[in-house]
Amino acid sequence: MTRHHTINAVISVLLAAALLAAACFAVLQALSWNWSGVWAYREVFWRGWLNTIWISAAALALSVLLGLLAALGHRAPYPALRWLSTGYVELIRGTPLLVQLLILFYVVADAVGLQNRYTAGIVILSIFSGAYIAEMIRGGIESVGKSQLESARAIGLTRFQTYRHVIFPQAIRHILPPLAGQAASIIKDSSLLSILGIGEFTLAAQQVNSATYSTLESYLPLAVGYLALTLPVSLLARHLERKYRYET
Repeated sequence: MTRHHTINAVISVLLAAALLAAACFAVLQALSWNWSGVWAYREVFWRGWLNTIWISAAALALSVLLGLLAALGHRAPYPALRWLSTGYVELIRGTPLLVQLLILFYVVADAVGLQNRYTAGIVILSIFSGAYIAEMIRGGIESVGKSQLESARAIGLTRFQTYRHVIFPQAIRHILPPLAGQAASIIKDSSLLSILGIGEFTLAAQQVNSATYSTLESYLPLAVGYLALTLPVSLLARHLERKYRYET
């Protein structure tokens, strides 16, 4: 055995010993975890998890609508609509969601009298996500060849009919994969709504942690719960990418 092989063998043994020691330490720690105290608050976790689901679903539906309007506005024949759509997308994509939450909730929502935290949180999350979806939709629309648009005009289709029968049926296959990925992002981004006092999953974990002083036991179910929501969506996005990869 050469010196190089000996060194590799020693390193492998040391790494295996370190992993074994870490596993033993984790088992010993698990035995002393305060799972019973956290289990008493399982209803809090459950309500927060369900709130995250419906908040994310509502935000996704509204953000798709906002994204569609912004994408169509970007292609509108009126310069004011194009500037408004471009400004919206660039402003939202260029600033953090946390900053937008603080400004839109504590300044804008308060100024217009919107007091419902859930409604305000969904709207703000939709505004943020809608800017990204607008770019997805715009990219899908622009993937349709100009020759097809010219052919649609040549046979007398109106602008609405062109979008309905020519553009959208082809663009949707380019939009669906990134849209599925954006749905997973909305679920994760909804965790920031906890700073507004909205009773979603992250706030539930924070409340349990404050009541039990069991940090790891409180936040480990949080990670598992988000994974249970985002993993199927991520797998769906990958499936759609493979399905439409070679289609034109």
